[in-house]
Amino acid sequence: MSPLRGIALKLTAVFLFMIMASLIKATADVVPPGEAVFFRSFFAIPVILVWLVLQGEVATGLRVKSRWGHFWRGASGAAAMVLSFASLGMLPLPEVTAIGYAAPLITVALAAWLLGERVRLFRWSMVLVGLVGVLIVLSPRLSIGSDVERLAAIGAALALASAALRSLAQVYIRKLVQFETTSSIVFYFSLTCTLLSLVTLPWGWVMPGPADAAMLIGAGIVGGIAQIFLTTAYRHAPASLIAPFDYASMLFALIIGYVVFEEVPTAVMLAGSTVVIGAGVAIIWRERALGLKRGTARSLKSPHG
Repeated sequence: MSPLRGIALKLTAVFLFMIMASLIKATADVVPPGEAVFFRSFFAIPVILVWLVLQGEVATGLRVKSRWGHFWRGASGAAAMVLSFASLGMLPLPEVTAIGYAAPLITVALAAWLLGERVRLFRWSMVLVGLVGVLIVLSPRLSIGSDVERLAAIGAALALASAALRSLAQVYIRKLVQFETTSSIVFYFSLTCTLLSLVTLPWGWVMPGPADAAMLIGAGIVGGIAQIFLTTAYRHAPASLIAPFDYASMLFALIIGYVVFEEVPTAVMLAGSTVVIGAGVAIIWRERALGLKRGTARSLKSPHG
């Protein structure tokens, strides 16, 4: 274990994912979201395959035990990407990022419902606080008057639906990791998303110009590299330690949104995202504390329990 290396890898992955989202956003006015998912997924596959070869994990990366488990994880993830990419064309980058923070909160509820995970009062309380923060972020989009406001409201709804589907994908991942390798989950996610994105062909794919094509291909390559950095980060540090660094994406989104897209964050968006981030960090901190207590208790037991 090397915690500092794990943190550095996680921050790099978060930054690269934000670069990927920025490249998708830059092409959103021209390229349909389903086509963007194809580029994002297809051009990540060569990167992942090279990584598997270098790790000596090609055999394990291509071997699966639950084809349907990988399919449903890929289907929910692909749908989440389509909705997220569509929302990027309608809302500022920081706002889409803030609404996306609802995903881990929804995952808590879905894990309790679908996986039977025990959720204590503290976590439920923080989930409710976090959802209040999401509502604060969404509040300016609840009034629909002009066409611009209507488009923004649709974008907010798509971003929230994307967060819900991402949380469902996380539930499938929690089930898959019990009997599948990390490399197979990473590879078949990109493969499944690539194939499912072709379903959107009838909805008007376009031939992107050289600049747009370069950005879309770049999004796929960067996304693949980010996935590798993220996976490697968890090999060097506990999940409870590096999980809070997910929220560094807001800092990156604010900087990129302002510098590249001239997006100025509103006070309401910042206030709401602060509440959501606070609730998320509180859940992570609490679970880490409980994990340490459980570990201490186990270490104090005799060999016979």
